[in-house]
Amino acid sequence: IKRENSGSAFKWMSAEAADRVAAVGSSRPSTPLQTSWFEFLLDGSLLEKHLQKSNPDPLPVQLIIQFLEQASKPSVNEQNQVQPPADNRRNRTLKLLALKVAAHMKWDLEVLEKGLTIPVLNMLLNELLCVSKVPPGVKHVDLDLSTLPPTTAMAVIIYNRWAIRTIVLSSFPEKQTKPGPHQMNIVLEGALRLKKDFYVHTLRTLDLLAADGAANGETESSTAGLRISTDELHCQVHYDLGGIFFQQGCTDQPAFVKASDHFRQTKELLKKLDLTVHVHLDEERLAGYWNACRALTGNCDPSDSQTSPYDKINSLVRAHNYQAVIEAFIKDNTTRSLPNHFRRSVLREFLYKVQQGETGLDEICHKLCVCNAVRDAVEGEVLSVRFQQLLLKPSKRMVDFILEVCTRSLEKERPCETSRRNMANFLKTLCEGLEELPLVFVVSSHKLFMELLREEERKVLVEQMRKRSATINLSAKPLPSFYDIPASASVNIGQLEQQLILSLEPRRIRQILFELHGIAERPYWRVNSKWEVPSDYINVILSIKDNLTKDLVYILMAKGLHCISIKDFVHARLLFSACLELVTEFSPKLRQVMLNEILLLEVRAHETMAAEGSKERPPSDLVSRVRGYLEMRIHDLPLRQVVGEECVAFMLNWRENDYLTLQVPPSLVMNNPYIKLGQLLASTCKELPGPKESRRTAKELWDVVVQICSVSIQHKRNSEGRVGLIKHRESSMGILHSNGATFVSSPFFQEPLVLTTLISLFVRLHSIDDIVNEVTAEHLSIWPSSLPNIQAVDVEAVAVTVKELVSFALTLNPNNQSWLVTQADIYFVTNQYSAALNLYLQAGAVCSDFFTKTVPPDVYTDQVLKRMIKCCSMMNCHTQVAVLCQFLREVDYMTAFKALQEQNSHDAMDSFYDYIWDVTILEYLTRILSMVIYSGGTTQNHIIHIKAIGQTELNTSNPEEVLQLAAQKRKKGFLQAMAKLYF
Repeated sequence: IKRENSGSAFKWMSAEAADRVAAVGSSRPSTPLQTSWFEFLLDGSLLEKHLQKSNPDPLPVQLIIQFLEQASKPSVNEQNQVQPPADNRRNRTLKLLALKVAAHMKWDLEVLEKGLTIPVLNMLLNELLCVSKVPPGVKHVDLDLSTLPPTTAMAVIIYNRWAIRTIVLSSFPEKQTKPGPHQMNIVLEGALRLKKDFYVHTLRTLDLLAADGAANGETESSTAGLRISTDELHCQVHYDLGGIFFQQGCTDQPAFVKASDHFRQTKELLKKLDLTVHVHLDEERLAGYWNACRALTGNCDPSDSQTSPYDKINSLVRAHNYQAVIEAFIKDNTTRSLPNHFRRSVLREFLYKVQQGETGLDEICHKLCVCNAVRDAVEGEVLSVRFQQLLLKPSKRMVDFILEVCTRSLEKERPCETSRRNMANFLKTLCEGLEELPLVFVVSSHKLFMELLREEERKVLVEQMRKRSATINLSAKPLPSFYDIPASASVNIGQLEQQLILSLEPRRIRQILFELHGIAERPYWRVNSKWEVPSDYINVILSIKDNLTKDLVYILMAKGLHCISIKDFVHARLLFSACLELVTEFSPKLRQVMLNEILLLEVRAHETMAAEGSKERPPSDLVSRVRGYLEMRIHDLPLRQVVGEECVAFMLNWRENDYLTLQVPPSLVMNNPYIKLGQLLASTCKELPGPKESRRTAKELWDVVVQICSVSIQHKRNSEGRVGLIKHRESSMGILHSNGATFVSSPFFQEPLVLTTLISLFVRLHSIDDIVNEVTAEHLSIWPSSLPNIQAVDVEAVAVTVKELVSFALTLNPNNQSWLVTQADIYFVTNQYSAALNLYLQAGAVCSDFFTKTVPPDVYTDQVLKRMIKCCSMMNCHTQVAVLCQFLREVDYMTAFKALQEQNSHDAMDSFYDYIWDVTILEYLTRILSMVIYSGGTTQNHIIHIKAIGQTELNTSNPEEVLQLAAQKRKKGFLQAMAKLYF
């Protein structure tokens, strides 16, 4: 009865308004209510009162979002067609309210940018342009700001300032193929030519505009706004223009000069202004911009007392006064005015010059490296790898320079004890890192060494150096090309083996091996048990007669393969290139082996880049090399299976389907199992989606996979513990030997359609005779619906393959809704209900912007919803079951009623009552709770339920639109609440 009476009173009230009224009626006095957006429509004076509060709730930026969101909601006509937002009084008022909030914030773009997303702020500023009567259809660049009314000109300036700031804040300077538009620059540069005060809209002027839609121009609504002085506006505009010119400087060097000029004028205006009420800029960022511009333009004098340390260093570099740079770095070791990151950037700049072919800078780089290392040592930081590499082959001159820098870095009158201790440790490290005893004595006899280390420390250190030097001097024998490196003084075997394990530099590895073989002749490729080369190559490598060459080839290949496994492709290339150079001298077979491994390295490097987000296609040279490998036929050449697999996968990943389906030689298809599988996969993918008569290749692919997964397969666990499918009998198709199934279930595939096809195939094979435990996937209809000899299929192996394929696919794209549903189904049929529900919710979330939109019905099908219901039921979350029963196309009342009768519910029952919108279920819930009260139970749940059933928007006499909105609102709210529980 209450519901009927309420319905007559609120029949035409919106769902949000009805919900608001219901909330007011049942709220607790102790909890202050948040003011809702529609209350500002009802009371024109409420907005200003709200904004004057010390802590308004909602915040101003939240109000802007709410007003514009409501004003831009699409409508639905009688034919149930979505229409654009109506241009009615309600929506115009909401937009005006949003502008008023921004006016209260004095149009502070700093605050607006932090609180609003780019689309919302764009909508707000477009409304500002509209109400300010900016001439429609005219480009801003064609407007003469001096002829526009003050508030109109200001609206144009604010919009273009925001556009420039958004470009600067949303991007990183990088080389662009095309220059960006300069219209915004031109508009703002025009603003700098205006020498009059500006006015911006306030709450009062916006009210005047609302009262008289035609009012603008030189009327009160235009000149009664908030006054902004010329200097204030110019200061802000100069700063914004400086930012955009600075960003353009990476592709247009003269733009840095323009940026510098704008930042200079910004600084001058800031000094001139007593109050900067309307200037909102980051002064630290301005200082950074200013220093960067001076360095990039060379507009600084080292002798100027006002010049910063950064400017002085950059000026010296530009003047090629490199010795002065070194002197400045040494002095800075005591003053420490330059941050370490700046010092390192200077060193990187010199190293870049060396890489570009500039001569005579090697010694400068070494000295700067030493200066930075001493600075790190004094501050107790870890020494750089570059400095440690420098100590591998130091000259006496370099050691003398290190000692000079150390001495001058402690020249202050009374250095602190920490600095002295750190320097002493550095000198000890220096001694321990030097291999040549004469250089050790240069350090240990130096005055600074004697001052900083106690006598007993010096004695122990020198004795250690003497013991280390008791070894044999080796003479270097002449070697071709790669061997042409002089061997250093000998050290003990243990230390050399340790260095051999750690080094990734090919020449250093060769040098260490040469010294080791000079001390003792034994197989050093066994030093580290983790050095492994493929079994396909082991016999060829171990048949090399020269022991040193054998060790070198084995270790270079093993280290290169390890670097590939950890995706260190830079070192892998160096190691493989050195190994290729070495074996070319004596073994054509090993040369081809290395060429194959280098090809696999480049394929994996490119696939890794793609997995990390790169959209760059592989170079044509790499594609040609892959084709060449697939078509290669060399007698008695050891080939690794994985190379062939990954080459085929590479062609599929980059959609080289025409080669696989049309261009590959027929003999190759018959003789190479991976080519055959690749061809069938490529053909099937090309035909998706297609008519039934075009599914011949899908059937052929199905037959091949079924044969691979037949009973004659035995399970074998590989080194990672996963179940593989190994075929022992030969097939007439030449495809079922070796690891056919490990290829089709391999992690080499990254192309979504290929993965989707494989997942679909194995899902169909997994579910073909098990309707109850059916797993869903895309394109299931292209596969046969029955299998004559189902008993021949190894079910366990197929199940493992499905799980591995889906898990791997989700690592590449965790937001693919189809794969998420498939993974959820896998968990469901294996009784992992919590995990299944989590993934069903994820699938809905990714296709509905986290349930802010309706989940498409092809994602939340009745089957998916019923499985979600069962998951909740099995976890004793019975109230969630009742709510989900409403989501079905036909509400499942029997399941919902049974769930509501359950006494042992593990969910927060009363917290979900608000999400029930079906009146029949609510009435049944009323009956159950009434029986509980009658039997002496608690009335708390009943009170909450009364609130739920009494909501006016659920009144059955409401229009269908209101009822649908109420249902959709509760659906979204429930799914969001579930996501918070299970994510």
